[in-house]
Amino acid sequence: MAALSLEEEIRTLFQQRRVAYDDHSDSFNRLDFGFGDRAAKRYFVFDAKEKRQPYAVSNWQTTIPEAHLFILDDLACRKILLYAPNAGLLVRDTPQQRYIFFSVVDLFLMPKSRVNRAIHRTQAEQKGKWLIDLRNGYTLPRLDELFATIDGYLDQRQAIFHEIHECYGEYVGEEIGTGGIERRPEHWETDFGATR
Repeated sequence: MAALSLEEEIRTLFQQRRVAYDDHSDSFNRLDFGFGDRAAKRYFVFDAKEKRQPYAVSNWQTTIPEAHLFILDDLACRKILLYAPNAGLLVRDTPQQRYIFFSVVDLFLMPKSRVNRAIHRTQAEQKGKWLIDLRNGYTLPRLDELFATIDGYLDQRQAIFHEIHECYGEYVGEEIGTGGIERRPEHWETDFGATR
């Protein structure tokens, strides 16, 4: 992994690829980076976070193996949701020497645990945290695979949001079962008649 900060590494990648980008990494209210064609609805924004060292798992009640555990602020996730659907998260996992990309859809749908962590600066407060499994994102051995991964997500947007009817995604820590009774044409006719 590079000795550069994650933000510097991302800037270097944009510059090497000659991709115009917006850098808001110094803002608390915006996602860190944005790029792409706004007119074609392919402008994409993402936050960049880093796991710098292993976690002390004894401090967190989770079944996620430490090598795959990432702890993320609830507020950061809500900020990503604000920019949906063309938004996501890039994690640099320094201990495992990999990058992981999550689309906003993956963050929204994948299993997670949410906890409040006690903090005390000038007064006692709570800070919301997500405990997520990095295996539920797209693993990128190299950062330069980020653009192709984001393009792939943008290419699938229509299917993800309008065409796939079954539960979307296959996530570690989740088993999707079956429920209800089989729906038949007469059920839709009844539903349609009741709402018109």
